[in-house]
Amino acid sequence: MILVNLIGLVLIAFIVWWFWLYQPKPQVFDTQHQVIKVNSGVYLPAKLMLKANQAVQLRFLREDEAACSQTLVIPDLGISVDLSLGKETRVDLPPLAKGEYAFHCQMQMYRGQLLVA
Repeated sequence: MILVNLIGLVLIAFIVWWFWLYQPKPQVFDTQHQVIKVNSGVYLPAKLMLKANQAVQLRFLREDEAACSQTLVIPDLGISVDLSLGKETRVDLPPLAKGEYAFHCQMQMYRGQLLVA
C-alpha cells in the first residue's frame, strides 16, 4: 500500500513539473535551418529567440498524430493554423515588437514561447 502511494506521489510530482514548472532553454532562431517539430506532446524547440522588427517565417513539422497537435495558436498575433501531419507548415509572422509571445495547441497542452529582443 505504501509503495502504491509513493508511486502515485512521484507521478503527481512529474505531472506538475512537466506541465507547470519545466522551462526549456531558449534557442536562437536560425532562419535557414530551423524547423519546429511537434512530437510527443511538445514543440522542439519550445523557446525561440527572434530579432525585433523583422518578419519571420516559422516552419512547423507535425509528427504527432494526437488531435491536440493539429492546431497551432499564437493568440497575441491572432494566428490559428492547422498543421498537416508529416508535412511542414509555414507560418509567416509580421515584424514583432520586443516582448514574449506564447504559442500553443488549442488545449494549451503543447506550449512554446517566442522571445523577441
